[in-house]
Amino acid sequence: MSDAHTPDEHGGQVANVAPIADPGLPAHQWRPTDVDPGQEKRAERQVAALFGLSAVCVILFLVSYFAFDIGDNWHVIGGFGASTMALGVTLGLALLFIGVGVIHWARKLMGDHEMVEMRHSARSADEDRAVTLKALDDGIAESGIGRRPLIRNSLLGALGLVGIAPVVMLRDLGPLPGKKLYHTIWGDGTADRPMRIVRDGIWTPILASDLEIGDLVNCQPDALFNPERYGIDPSEVEGVNLQIHKSKASLILLRMKPEDIKPGKDANGNSRENWDVNGIVAYSKICTHVGCPISLNERTTHHLLCPCHQSTFDLADSGKVVFGPAGRPLPQLPITVDDEGYLVAQSDFDEPVGPSFWERDYYER
Repeated sequence: MSDAHTPDEHGGQVANVAPIADPGLPAHQWRPTDVDPGQEKRAERQVAALFGLSAVCVILFLVSYFAFDIGDNWHVIGGFGASTMALGVTLGLALLFIGVGVIHWARKLMGDHEMVEMRHSARSADEDRAVTLKALDDGIAESGIGRRPLIRNSLLGALGLVGIAPVVMLRDLGPLPGKKLYHTIWGDGTADRPMRIVRDGIWTPILASDLEIGDLVNCQPDALFNPERYGIDPSEVEGVNLQIHKSKASLILLRMKPEDIKPGKDANGNSRENWDVNGIVAYSKICTHVGCPISLNERTTHHLLCPCHQSTFDLADSGKVVFGPAGRPLPQLPITVDDEGYLVAQSDFDEPVGPSFWERDYYER
């Protein structure tokens, strides 16, 4: 007897049902601008108006750049800097209007028909370049830019004006700093009235006896708070000028055992043997990597750590880099004491403080 399955009363042959026919693409829906010349002209004017608004915003951007002050007497709008707000809003709207105009152009006026591309192998054919160029030509033709001079000209005008905005802002790259990066206000002291070192925040002078072994103090030059004492015009240490001076002159004092100090050589090859006062050394507070303010001190090793990128400097060994991305030692300030026993600067730093720059030269003062 065969074990083959045979139909019985519970089953039968499976019906041979034809697959569902391919319905194909739906009927094309014409846009109002495709059939109504009035709607077409209206859409064209709308696109040109958007490009025109972009041009107006760029003009307002240029006006704002020159109209609003950003110095000590900077303009304010709603508690925010008027220059920053005006530049951001006008340039943002200029780009927005161009984007909206292009989208409106594509949706209302560019060619609107369904395209079917058959699947092909991933291997490039020899005719690809010709096909690509033909597709580019077809795209230009379908966009209608050649026969719509109003849109073409308004778009070119808007894009041209937007391109002017960054060109105008190149003005902010100048003027060149000249020798300003090579000198700090520490150098404004004189032999008769050397620049005193004062505590940052309370502005009191510092006696050498005030510091114990391991103490680290954040300091500033006295001229920032008593400019008349050094014959400096007070307006030169106010507002933005004050911040500029502090960004270059910020200082740290550290006291260690005198025998722990390894005197190095300055930028001119001279010894730094007399740059400390009974183990008190002074270094720039500005990291030579990217200009971060640093003051994290390891008391036992005399290492100073920058918390931003972990550059580590040995303050007992001329501020040399012992770890991290900093490219050069911390600049050291030569110090001594005045007739009253207060710590003062002997001179300016012997090299520029902070990060290096293209024009930097150790020997050009």
